Amino acid sequence: MELNGIELIIGLLFVMVLLVALARKLGIPYPIFLVLAGLVLGFVPGLPKIELQPSMILILFLPPILQSSAYYMPVRDFRANLRSIGLLAIGLVLVSMVAVALVAHALIDGLPWGAAFLLGAIVAPPDAVAASSIAQRLHLPRRIVTVLEGESLLNDATALVAYRVALASVTTGVFSFLDAGGQFLYASLGGVAVGLAVGFAIKPLFSRLLNDSSVYLIMTFLSGYVAYLLAETFHFSSVLAVVTLGVLYSLPRFNTMTAELRIQSTAVWEVVVFLLNGLIFILIGLQMGAIVERLDGEAWTLTGYAVAICLTVILVRIVWVFPATYLPRVPRKVRERDPFPPWQHVAIVSWTGMRGVVSLAIALALPLTIENGSPFPRRDLIIFLTFMVILSTLVLQGLTLPLLIRWLKVVDDGGAEKEENKARLKAAHAGRLRLNELSSNDWVADEVVAKLTRQYEARIRRFSDRYTGNGDGTTEAHFANFERLEDELLQAEREAVLKLRNDEVINDEVLRRVERDIDLEWLRLHPR
Repeated sequence: MELNGIELIIGLLFVMVLLVALARKLGIPYPIFLVLAGLVLGFVPGLPKIELQPSMILILFLPPILQSSAYYMPVRDFRANLRSIGLLAIGLVLVSMVAVALVAHALIDGLPWGAAFLLGAIVAPPDAVAASSIAQRLHLPRRIVTVLEGESLLNDATALVAYRVALASVTTGVFSFLDAGGQFLYASLGGVAVGLAVGFAIKPLFSRLLNDSSVYLIMTFLSGYVAYLLAETFHFSSVLAVVTLGVLYSLPRFNTMTAELRIQSTAVWEVVVFLLNGLIFILIGLQMGAIVERLDGEAWTLTGYAVAICLTVILVRIVWVFPATYLPRVPRKVRERDPFPPWQHVAIVSWTGMRGVVSLAIALALPLTIENGSPFPRRDLIIFLTFMVILSTLVLQGLTLPLLIRWLKVVDDGGAEKEENKARLKAAHAGRLRLNELSSNDWVADEVVAKLTRQYEARIRRFSDRYTGNGDGTTEAHFANFERLEDELLQAEREAVLKLRNDEVINDEVLRRVERDIDLEWLRLHPR
């Protein structure tokens, strides 16, 4: 029985979820499992191929992924590390593109310079999804995670502008360095402007949708696509437009979401981005079999090309990161303001060059023909080499990065946890102060004030001990026991309500309303 398109997609989703669950159980970044599964599926005989229009790949997959990453980017830390991020996201991407182009043009017979630079632009931007997930799971210093995530946001913009310039040179046969520089500046500034314009234009609409969570959340998705398509229309950087919009949404002065919307949006966006990240890896695998069959050349020749390109992108990053980290800090004034980071931290950043979603998407988006109607030069080879770079960097660097982190003995400096405890301590003080101000009002009962005062005093002791590190553990143990007790009580409440429903004393709608409040109480006890 042949699978139709719908059945195949459902099957792929099922396989993707199982592989991700297995990867997380084994402590391995899930993109590694997915890209390997895609490779295997691409060679299964008789498995139907899913054909997507190349021009639709970027539009379908990139906006939500970029918007979500930008929304969760800590703006303060991003500004503090802007120089390091810029050297990676702009300098390293351009250097990698040139290096790959030189190697590819020298090795591959008949590969035009334009196509060589196009390959370089495609494989130049690393994807920080796997790297940051490893870093966070192994509790690396937050600065490393910030640099990696910031690089992944901006390097996409650099690579896509370079990609468009190289693509134009292939399709039209015209290339100019002066025009390329002007286009880069034009696209970057225009992309930021479009992101700001869409954000400020849609803010009044958001304010009117606060009581309609479904429409509000859909509008957050659609606004990202609007920013992307609008930037594309004017040939601006669509990536920077979406990133700017995501950062704007994250600003407290701009964000109008209610507590309910924040909880719902987090869950919805996580699921959507997860599905998009997974599907793009699976989909490329389904086309690999046909691509390899259409390639001219022996297996050993193709393998040699792939090894050379992979080594180039890995070695260029290592060679670039160390000088780019230390040389700008040579002046004493700069070094006093921003001291030399430990070499172990630099080594980890240099080894986190895994390629991923963006490289896959823009490789698949290559047109089938150029302006004169002839086939796009070496399109299948470019896609094949892109896939091999993604596969090799994910497997080689993704699997060895945890080992490198442990070998270098790099651990979290506790900065993020300390800031969190400081914020919780400040919030507790503010709540207690406000309680004292309101306690004289007639509508505030004395017994309620006494109860809340005890709660705030205990909370202040807890977070004060955590922040200063001077506690003996008594307060923390008290809260652990208290939370365990509340867990038991909430479970008893849930079972009682379920019994009422099972006995048909209440209907399912009442059950869901009561259960929702119980779940919110549980979330309060177990914040992420």
